[in-house]
Amino acid sequence: MNHACGPSWRNPRIICTLLLVFLCGAAAGVLAMSLVSHRWHNPRPLSWREGGKEVTLERFKRELKLTPEQTAQLEGILDDFFMYYHTLQAQLDEVRATGKDRILRVLNPEQRQKFERMISELQNKQLR
Repeated sequence: MNHACGPSWRNPRIICTLLLVFLCGAAAGVLAMSLVSHRWHNPRPLSWREGGKEVTLERFKRELKLTPEQTAQLEGILDDFFMYYHTLQAQLDEVRATGKDRILRVLNPEQRQKFERMISELQNKQLR
């Protein structure tokens, strides 16, 4: 008995189409999961910008239920830590600038442009 009115599941075009749809869905799923898992496993590092110490101290105070004496001690510790952190950050910025300057002196103009583009791309990746 021949069923001419309906599509046959044995038709190679139908099988290829279904396979292609399945593979596209799987690829999209893998891409989405890799993007999401990258964000979960590589959270942004803590940033100690202006107001960071106060926010941190308030959170510690609230969640750890610190006594006034503990709060005062922790405030001093955080002051020291933030000063140390900012000093290190300034030193790192200086090292980066010096290294970049030394590299630029070695490169020709075309290489400098490429190098600047590479640095810009790296910085954009770090901001994401």
